[in-house]
Amino acid sequence: MLVRIVRTPAGEVVIDPTGKAPGRGGYVCRNADCIKRACTAKGLDRALKTAVPSAVYDTLKAQLDPHE
Repeated sequence: MLVRIVRTPAGEVVIDPTGKAPGRGGYVCRNADCIKRACTAKGLDRALKTAVPSAVYDTLKAQLDPHE
């Protein structure tokens, strides 16, 4: 399952649970390894054309299902 991260028209980077928020978006899978790689490789930074705060990655990690 993928989760969408969006840079809003106001420039804020947020997690978009609906997948319909306006703005430039990028996707990452809900997997600890994917999130770690996205943070390390700065893939979301490139997709959103802005720096993604570490708090966004921390929130994604906190939302992971411990059984996956």
